[in-house]
Amino acid sequence: MRVVIVGGVAGGMSAATRLRRLRDDIDIVVIERSGYVSYANCGLPYYVGGVIADEDDLVLQTPERLHERFRLDVRVATEVLSIDRDRHEVTVRDLHTNAESAIGYDKLILSPGAAPVLPPIPGIELALPLRTVEDVTRLREAVLAPDQHAVIIGGGFIGLELAENLRHRGLRVTVVEAAPQVLGPLDPELATLVADELDRHGVTVLLGATVEAIGEDHVQVNGQSIAADVVIAAIGVRPESGLARAANLVLGPRGGIEVDAANRTSDPDIYAVGDVAQQTDALDGSATLVPLANLANRQGRTVADHICGRAVREVPAIGTAIVKIFDVTVAVTGWNEKRLRAAGRHFAALHAHPGSHAGYYPGAQTMALKLLFDPVSGEIFGAQAVGGDGVDKRIDVLATAIRGGLTAPELADLELAYAPPFGSAKDPVNMLGYMAENTISGLCSPVQWSDVASLQAEHFRVLDVRSRSEFAQGSILGALNIPLDELRERTSEIPREPLIVTCAVGQRGHTATLLLQDHGFDVVNLDGGYQTWSHSPAGLAAVAQQSK
Repeated sequence: MRVVIVGGVAGGMSAATRLRRLRDDIDIVVIERSGYVSYANCGLPYYVGGVIADEDDLVLQTPERLHERFRLDVRVATEVLSIDRDRHEVTVRDLHTNAESAIGYDKLILSPGAAPVLPPIPGIELALPLRTVEDVTRLREAVLAPDQHAVIIGGGFIGLELAENLRHRGLRVTVVEAAPQVLGPLDPELATLVADELDRHGVTVLLGATVEAIGEDHVQVNGQSIAADVVIAAIGVRPESGLARAANLVLGPRGGIEVDAANRTSDPDIYAVGDVAQQTDALDGSATLVPLANLANRQGRTVADHICGRAVREVPAIGTAIVKIFDVTVAVTGWNEKRLRAAGRHFAALHAHPGSHAGYYPGAQTMALKLLFDPVSGEIFGAQAVGGDGVDKRIDVLATAIRGGLTAPELADLELAYAPPFGSAKDPVNMLGYMAENTISGLCSPVQWSDVASLQAEHFRVLDVRSRSEFAQGSILGALNIPLDELRERTSEIPREPLIVTCAVGQRGHTATLLLQDHGFDVVNLDGGYQTWSHSPAGLAAVAQQSK
């Protein structure tokens, strides 16, 4: 049997090496268009910034080493031109000699990845993409002078990783993002924390901005010219499904190749893995694209097992991702609020601002956590986190909870490792579970930052139970300040009208809410407190208006 694999890196190489481990008699041919078949593409931005000093560190395996250990026939700088499904052949071209030839296959695995999105902007050919080792070499050569100005088109994960690394090299950096926020997977009240971090490190961020043209030394943005020594396109990626389309394989609604549970395409002898393959969303079963390396590796293994007759299982995609941006870690899993609203899903949201570990142990860092879940069944829809230490493990626990089908209240039951340097006796994940239990049981009725203005218009009064010094540093307009410790003795001063109770992060507000409910007040608690509200679009706009 001969298996031909189109494309290396994560999915293709995972399939190739798994196949060899399972069967030593298979003829395995790997065809890679670039000059490198196995490299750490997630590390490319860090090579640009000099954090990874040696380009060779990005190369995980060479064709020679792969042949020596696994007897793989790896052909780099070779492009697949077409697939002949009837003849079970692919036509390839050697990019050094331009010579064309045909290679027969019994099974074909497509792993060409995704290509950078390059919109039809005048001069877009002057922008540098970042996909391959060759791309990163060109980019690193273009940013050797530290006094240069780089313009990055796109404020997603790759764009912001590049922004950090170019600042690390001493360049001036401007990020141009068409959306009203950076990092689309985040909801806006958490995305502002990332924008603050970028600003703190000298990165200029232009939101709601459109690149109209790119010149040799400038970029035209919203009618204004911005000087640019180098322009980088980090707008996003699209599945590189041209070969599949030309071979009349079935594509999904988002351009990915439609596959079954074994990652088999509409042709039973052709498989697709990685960024090019359509996946099933774990929440609603819809078609989705999730360009993540761990999923590509998992799919490569699945295909190898299926070809060798082993049992496989379908694994829907949750969409868990993480990124480091200067001193902040940003992580997400599952759906965000914007997507839930667009799908018409009924959900509850909870915000918490816990420490990374016990507050009395030195070095604790605050993080912002957001949990989204069904307010009736408790099904967890998604979570987001922004902060320092400990963000990664909290999102990993929450992603595992989603995969395992735990409900939001059951997060309180998790027995998580605890010692003062690592966490708290009530871990932040446990606290989310307690908060969800309070919400679902009806013990309290939290409201969101986005509800404050409309509730105030309905004659709700804001009661702030922080200390006087905290209140003096900033508050919601029109709020009445009575510190929590004085609340019992001063209930006569509180107007008998509906109340929104707030504190710094919601914990004191919860205590005050239950106390006031017991005294007969109509009261709701502001989820996440003043800290969440003040970083939300509504809070930022209100604070800006007050400062005028």
